[in-house]
Order: sequence, then C-alpha cells, then structure tokens
Amino acid sequence: MDDLVFRALLGGIGLAVIAAPFGAFLVWRRMAYFGAALAHAAILGIALGFLFEINITLAILVVSGLSALILVALERQRTLSSDTILGILAHGALALGLIVIALQDRLRVDLMAYLFGDILALGPSDILLIYGGGGAALAVLFAIWRPLLSLTIHADLARVVGVGVEGIRLV
Repeated sequence: MDDLVFRALLGGIGLAVIAAPFGAFLVWRRMAYFGAALAHAAILGIALGFLFEINITLAILVVSGLSALILVALERQRTLSSDTILGILAHGALALGLIVIALQDRLRVDLMAYLFGDILALGPSDILLIYGGGGAALAVLFAIWRPLLSLTIHADLARVVGVGVEGIRLV
C-alpha cells in the first residue's frame, strides 16, 4: 500500500475512534452543533495565526479553547439553549475570522482547504498528533466518564450525588 494512502487510512481510523465517544456525549447533551462551532472558530484561529505570525495549530487550539470557555460561561444563564449559543459563537467567530483575513492585504489563503482539510496531506507528525492528543483526550474522557454521564442525564441530580458540575463542564 502506498505510504500516502496508509497515512490517510491511519489518520482517518484514529480520528473516528477518538471522535466517537465525544460525539455520543455531544448528541446526548443536545450540542450537535459543537463540531461546526469549533471548525468555524478555527477560521478565527487561522486568521489570528497569520496576523500575529504564530504557529497556526497553536492559534487554533487557543481560539477553540476560548470558545469552549465562553460556551460554558454562557450556558450558566438558562435563557438560551446550548445549540443556540453554539450557533451564535460559530457564526460570530467565522465572521471575525473572515474580517481579520480580509483586512490583511498581503495574505491570500484558500479558506476551504483550511476548513475542510485534506486527509491525503497527513504527514507522520500529524499522525503522532492525532494519536497522542487523541489518546490524552480519551484518557481524560474516561477518567470523568461517570460524572459526565451523570451531568448529561440531569445536572441537578449530578449535584446531589456530589459531582462538581461546573468543573466537569469545563473539562
């Protein structure tokens, strides 16, 4: 098998295995728009990475992390559902990212390539990042599985059995 196809297969399988448990919780918590919101926030991360000339991956991680913190803060008020908040965050971050990119005269970038990616472009370092970062994320998920499941079923019941609801939401 060609090395290019093998890395693509290895990366795709890794992402599928890692994303499946997270996806289940997102659907159970009625946050199906979370992945799209982070993808749109990543555009803002890319724009800021180019603007400040820093590592694009680091910029994406910082902006995505900040988006998740904003989501947790906004979920405390109970007037809007999680998916509504995610929609606002997604489109706000996308709009800001497009504005930042548009204001950079020297920058010409194919946003579709960044937004959707190319699985055939995975290199060995990308495979290590997928399996290393994904393995760490799965380890954290499995460490908080029971409290997260309790929170997913009902936040007030989770508080009664001693789950630190705000801490679990942040994680």
